[in-house]
Amino acid sequence: MNDLMTPRTCAASTPAAVLLGLALAAPLMAQAQSSVTIGGVIDAGVTLNSNQTGNRNTLVDTGIQSPNLLRFRGTEDLGGGNKAIFVLESQFQLDTGAQVGNFFGRQAYVGISGEWGTLTAGNQYEFMFESLSLQRFGPVIKYVSLYDLHQGPFQALGTANNGMDFNRVAGAFRVNNSLKYTSKNFNGFSFGALIGFGEQAEAFGRNGTTSFGANYANGGLALNAAYAYAKSATIDNGNEGIRNWGLGGRYVLGAPTVDVLYTNTTNTFTKGQVDVYEAGLTVPLSAPVNLRVYYHLMKGNAQLTDNKSHQAGMLLDYAFSKRTDVYLNAVYQKASGGASARAWITASGAASGGDTQTALRVGVRHAF
Repeated sequence: MNDLMTPRTCAASTPAAVLLGLALAAPLMAQAQSSVTIGGVIDAGVTLNSNQTGNRNTLVDTGIQSPNLLRFRGTEDLGGGNKAIFVLESQFQLDTGAQVGNFFGRQAYVGISGEWGTLTAGNQYEFMFESLSLQRFGPVIKYVSLYDLHQGPFQALGTANNGMDFNRVAGAFRVNNSLKYTSKNFNGFSFGALIGFGEQAEAFGRNGTTSFGANYANGGLALNAAYAYAKSATIDNGNEGIRNWGLGGRYVLGAPTVDVLYTNTTNTFTKGQVDVYEAGLTVPLSAPVNLRVYYHLMKGNAQLTDNKSHQAGMLLDYAFSKRTDVYLNAVYQKASGGASARAWITASGAASGGDTQTALRVGVRHAF
């Protein structure tokens, strides 16, 4: 008994045992200093479209109030106020289960964050979305659907996806092969810059993207500005592209929130151009009920046969909890201009057979 109690016979005191203990504890120490979370959002509903290529259509449609996303987000404490971060995000169609694009095609990046700001590399959003949507709308962004965003009769502009999100504020476009810096907050002011490498050996700038953003927030006021120039392989062999810039903001008037936006989109090769003017109002009617109404005017120039559209819409949202809500959407668009002026509400599936289009939707959304 006495021999067993003596220090010299305790295995934990030997160098080998100490090393073994440290090796076994290392995963636990790493776990305590890092974390990985899994989350996302799912959205589904029934939509009545008044006119798709001349015919009414009723469909189960998904990813309208929010895209259907599966997200892995991780951090590791590096000490000294720095941390490693990553995001892997996938988008899918809830009605069929089909993958949208590449498996992590929505976002995929890794980087370092600290008091000096955040630097990330991968496939990520640029600042037309970061500043003019995420920062501008702030907490009311959950009441902004794809229907609110911009498409219209501007297919001749030369952007992808039949002109959907031509001004890039909907987040439909991410930038591959990109480096992105976002500053810390300086008394309400923040800024950022992104470069997407075209990775063309013979021409550094070909197929590349550059973007900048600036934001200011103080109390109920937010002011935002952004710029993006994305050269495209389909426009002058990647030497020209689509240039966007915009200004916007929001202001909280007691309980209601007013938001405004102007964007300018130009094809630098054809000189086709679209200006967007938008205003919205979000009003909490009660603790679980919120109403959003908005209007926007989209105007093309002579290179786009002076096509334009007026669009108005509303959302009535009822929250069962912080994670689950149901909603009603109603949207109307009227187009005019040249022979190609067909109304086309974003995410409505197809252009109208004429100059008007209406969408009415009832849906449910759940975040996890």
